[in-house]
Amino acid sequence: MRDEIDDIHPLFAGAPKTTGFKKLRKRLVQNVREAVDRYGMVEPGAKWLVCLSGGKDSYTMLAILHELQWRGLLPVELLACNLDQGQPGFPATVLPDFLEERQVPHRIEYEDTYSIVKEKVPQGRTYCALCSRLRRGNLYRIAREEGCSAVVLGHHRDDILETFFMNLFHGGRLATMPPKLVNEEGDLFVYRPLAFVAEADCDRFARAMGYPIIPCDLCGSQDGLQRQQVKAILDGWEKNAPGRRQVMFRALMNARPSHLLDPRLFDFAGLQRGDARAGDPSAPDLGSVEFD
Repeated sequence: MRDEIDDIHPLFAGAPKTTGFKKLRKRLVQNVREAVDRYGMVEPGAKWLVCLSGGKDSYTMLAILHELQWRGLLPVELLACNLDQGQPGFPATVLPDFLEERQVPHRIEYEDTYSIVKEKVPQGRTYCALCSRLRRGNLYRIAREEGCSAVVLGHHRDDILETFFMNLFHGGRLATMPPKLVNEEGDLFVYRPLAFVAEADCDRFARAMGYPIIPCDLCGSQDGLQRQQVKAILDGWEKNAPGRRQVMFRALMNARPSHLLDPRLFDFAGLQRGDARAGDPSAPDLGSVEFD
């Protein structure tokens, strides 16, 4: 295993030598390692399709995964992949040139899903939902063609938290994007190794490295208003109580089915007095809670 700080993958060439950047890099590596280990993402000898959009998050993911692989901590083969979906103005040479220069194995795929989205989505509606479904289908296809066992996405902690609140506020369910799942066909894993990484850390890292960031709104369509509203709410909470995001994120890892209301997750009907499941010393005293 390589431990020397200067013995790095070419993706880290030219990295700042400041103490602040070194701490950031160490935190990112630790966060990704924790997610990979905790959710059992590694199958030795496996091959991952690492999806690269050209945004700050996917650049960060690519670099940290290669750092872990370079140091012998991630025994899988990594294949970077960019799907050029035909958005007008997409700089088609940026990512191939970047990946060639940084010696990253990659595949660039062109598939004009943009025209399909333009045709199918009514004027005034956002393209994101259909665009995402078409992109995912193509990525699954590419993964199969390349012999990959997993599709790896760059969703970070804040994406996961925002999705949880969108489902809570608008979907009527407690759900979010998990760090690890199996696709509907059952033949591919989907991993999110940035699950513990803050969006702000992705932004600081990618900008400090000078990676050529490609904007995500080339199609002229922004993500839905609902996500923007949720993000604004979370930003306000974080401003008033720094660290609130991380506390809420930890709650997603500390679910207690016996203290929710879903009978599919907990057998309320079968619960009897004296049952060890009935008590929880950490539960709040509901007698002290005021209800409207």
